[in-house]
Amino acid sequence: MTNVSLSVLDLAPISAGSDAATALRNTVDLAQHAERWGYRRYWIAEHHFVAVASSSPAVLIGQIAAATNTIRVGSAAVQLSHTTAAAVVESFGMLEAFHPGRIDLGVGRSGQRRRTNKPRTPRPKVELPREWREIDGVVVPPPFDLRTVLNKERVQATMALLQQPEAVAPDFAEQLGDILAMLDGSYQTEGFDVHAVPGERIGLTPWIFGSSKGKSAQLAGALGLPFVASYHLTPATALEAVDAYRAAFTPSATLTKPYVVISADIVVADDTATARRLAASYGQWVYSIRAGDGAVPYPDPNDCPPLTDEQLAVVNDRLATQFVGNPDEVAERLTALQRVSGADELVVTSVTHRHEDRLRSHELIAQRWGLCE
Repeated sequence: MTNVSLSVLDLAPISAGSDAATALRNTVDLAQHAERWGYRRYWIAEHHFVAVASSSPAVLIGQIAAATNTIRVGSAAVQLSHTTAAAVVESFGMLEAFHPGRIDLGVGRSGQRRRTNKPRTPRPKVELPREWREIDGVVVPPPFDLRTVLNKERVQATMALLQQPEAVAPDFAEQLGDILAMLDGSYQTEGFDVHAVPGERIGLTPWIFGSSKGKSAQLAGALGLPFVASYHLTPATALEAVDAYRAAFTPSATLTKPYVVISADIVVADDTATARRLAASYGQWVYSIRAGDGAVPYPDPNDCPPLTDEQLAVVNDRLATQFVGNPDEVAERLTALQRVSGADELVVTSVTHRHEDRLRSHELIAQRWGLCE
């Protein structure tokens, strides 16, 4: 159908009534199928203290790479504020040493605030735009208002567990600079050369993940690195992020021109009615995340009460931008997203309650996209 590659983004979701061990086995199984179906990459998201099993991407990447042969495997993305540059380079350097030419190092900023001793200045309340737009078939909703998160205290308390007490989250640009220096062998500390083994000069290139036109997109462009825009997560600002990345792009030893991947959330079935039934519990799952209580086990659509009007208002942007339908319908929306964003690749995430439905969703779109028969 197209020469634009298609890849998979996976969270190792835990379904209601199941457990983490089953979710991890399902992830490895889906990766093996994705390789047979012709997907280019298989990326693992990093999440903590929620009902998904992808809390340690490097460990899971190693298991997937060992169970497959050709598909590229990577992180989408390592949250840099929860780790160190050395840990990232050494762990992914080890993965690359075991699986040469198959490892993607994706990095991103987390939502955790940096800890400082400076007094915090209250931010003025800003009214977010309320209008919905459509650009050549791509829905662009108004931004999700973070002020609507109901349980901010829980979010802040759990994220603090990912750092040592009183630790300060490093500046993203500085940490990325350290990673690049360690990878190319130029890193120094207090005048001493430091060499990351494995990792140094092993051929890894960081992929920068971002959701807005802010620091991540601009930094990826300025450094001439590939950029991944999260339309599936922040549909209101993903296209702006792509524009900001391209505007800031400077050719580098890695890239001579911008390289963009954009993500989409899909559910594909043999017919539209079945796809909509399988996706019927998606809103409840997203609401559990945005309410601040952490993602619940993915609900069974057969046992899921409908969203209230108040709940629907919190998740409406994600429901409107999830691509649900038969293969032709979903392929049409993916094509529109690629056309509007100018993306060089697309990466899709598909979550359903039953593993076999998730397999079928990925298989159907791979066939329709022309990856396999």
